[in-house]
Amino acid sequence: MIFVALGANLSGPWGGPEAGVKEALQRFASYGIKVVAVSALYRTPAITPYAQPDFVNAVAKVESALSPKALLAQLHRIEEAFGRVRTQRWQERTLDLDLLDYDGLSWPEAAANQLVLPHPRLSMRGFVLVPLAEIAPDWRHPVTGKSALDLLESLPESEKRGITAIP
Repeated sequence: MIFVALGANLSGPWGGPEAGVKEALQRFASYGIKVVAVSALYRTPAITPYAQPDFVNAVAKVESALSPKALLAQLHRIEEAFGRVRTQRWQERTLDLDLLDYDGLSWPEAAANQLVLPHPRLSMRGFVLVPLAEIAPDWRHPVTGKSALDLLESLPESEKRGITAIP
């Protein structure tokens, strides 16, 4: 199983952040990524050192013949196609795509050449765990062995506050 987190908090030619996340999912196929399942969209507070708009977040289960590094490169190309510019950490963005897990691989930072698997902050982020637990509650973290649901339930309430499904 391969999981990708999606997020946005800026508008673009496609519309607002919600429309951007939906449009990105539609474009995955043209980049060699098949969407198998998608969580609901969630409105989540921006967790940054400075004020910015709330995010729209989701998690998709995907399939791809691409290697993990090639898949990450494609995700970055999709971000660029949506106008993502990386100039500052935690900045507002038109689209953010994170490779959360690739078939249970465990690549530590030192061995991964810029790709760490599973995503190093996955187990600490409510905005990732809420949608992940929705579509794959039994998914197991490749390092800790804990399920998505267990990880979500062990998060402090402060990490889950303000996360609401978008009808």
